[in-house]
Amino acid sequence: MTKSVPSDPQNSPPLLDFHNITVLRDEKKVLDSVSLKVGAGEHIAVLGPNGSGKSSFIRTITRENYPLLKKDMRFKILGEEVWHVSDLRENLGIVSADLQFTFTRNTTGRDVILSGFFSSIGLFFHHDVTAEMNNKADEIISFLDISELQNRPMRNLSTGEQRRFLIGRALVHEPKALVLDEPASGLDLFALHRFRDTIRKIAQSGTGIIMVTHNLHDIIPEISRVVLMKNGRFFMDGKKEDILTDEIIGGLFDVPLKIKEEDGWYYATGY
Repeated sequence: MTKSVPSDPQNSPPLLDFHNITVLRDEKKVLDSVSLKVGAGEHIAVLGPNGSGKSSFIRTITRENYPLLKKDMRFKILGEEVWHVSDLRENLGIVSADLQFTFTRNTTGRDVILSGFFSSIGLFFHHDVTAEMNNKADEIISFLDISELQNRPMRNLSTGEQRRFLIGRALVHEPKALVLDEPASGLDLFALHRFRDTIRKIAQSGTGIIMVTHNLHDIIPEISRVVLMKNGRFFMDGKKEDILTDEIIGGLFDVPLKIKEEDGWYYATGY
C-alpha cells in the first residue's frame, strides 16, 4: 500500500498536540488536565486499566468530546484546531469493538470496506461506488490478505475476521494514523496472531499507530513509546523498555506481577 505519512515527518505538524485538556461528563472529570504530543508517523501505546479514561481520550480525538475552554489549552490535530468531522475521519482511521457491533447484519466484508468512503454503516442505494473506490478496496483486501472472505456477510465471520475488515474500512483514505481502541478484545489465539501480523504490516508501511489498551500483549514491537493512564490522567510517558517494568506496571494495575520481554513483545505474569 502507498505510505500515508509525509515523506519528512520531522517537518510535519504533530499528529496530536494536546495541552491541558479537561473533559467533563455529567459534571465529572473524565479527562483531567491531560497533555500529549504525538509526532507524524509515530507508533505509541496508551496503557491503562478499565475506567482510566482511555475511551474518553479516543472520543476527544474523534471530536465526540470537547474540552473545557481554558486560556492555556491547546487542542490540535495535524496542526489544526478546527476540523470538519468527515475530513478528520479521512486522516484518522478508528477501529473499535463498539464499531464492530454495528456491522453484524448481512453487510458483506467488502461492503464494510467500501462504506469507509461514505462514513456509513454499510452501503445504501444513494451511495455511488466508483471504479476508483472498487480498485482501492481491491488493493486493501489484497494487502490484508482477506480476498477469500470479502463476499461473506459480517454475521458469518469470526470476530477476528470482522476486525480485519474494520481495519480495511479505516484504511480507505490512507489515514495518517490508525487509532485502535482495545483492538484485540474477544479474539482467540489464532485471531490474535493474525491481528497482530496485520497491525505490524500497517505500521511497517508507514501509517502511525495509536494503540489504546489495557493489555500488554497488544503492544506490537514497532511501538517504541508507552503512555500510562489512570484516573483520567497521563502520569508517565517514555520509552517502552523504561515504562514496562514490574514496579511501574504493577503500580498501574495495583497488582504484584512480573514483566517478561521476548522478541519485542511484553507479557505480565505472576498475578
